[in-house]
Amino acid sequence: MRIKLLLICLLAIPWVSIAQTNSTSWTNLNGLVVGQRIQIVDTSSKTHNGVFASLSDEAISIKTSKGEESVLKPNVRAVKLVKSSHRTRNTLIGLGVGAGVGAAIGAATGESEGFPIDITRGMKAGVGAVLGGVGGAVVGALLPSGGFTIIYTASPQ
Repeated sequence: MRIKLLLICLLAIPWVSIAQTNSTSWTNLNGLVVGQRIQIVDTSSKTHNGVFASLSDEAISIKTSKGEESVLKPNVRAVKLVKSSHRTRNTLIGLGVGAGVGAAIGAATGESEGFPIDITRGMKAGVGAVLGGVGGAVVGALLPSGGFTIIYTASPQ
């Protein structure tokens, strides 16, 4: 069994290396679509955030709130594609899962007779759903989302 696993791993190495892209190629930027959110890092480590406008062999241009900016190719250290945030989706998923788990726990604890009022199983399930939903929504909102995909990095000089 170990020999088969080792053989599979060895045979997979060429496929993994083929799948890797060369991020030092300026032609990688040809895949950008006008309107995509990107971040350009220049050689002085200043970041330029905006919407992709155009590309030439000499420079890349973005539209920002201040207008259109161009950064010359020799001054570009990296170009990153900004991924969209999924915070709302994560919050709603956390709300649903938390409410479901809270309701299940509340219903599983059974009825109780005690101070100050008698609480039924349904009431406990409802309270559990509300508390679990709030907790799940908070956790979902705090999950990291978005980020960057590096499209271009300047080759070291």
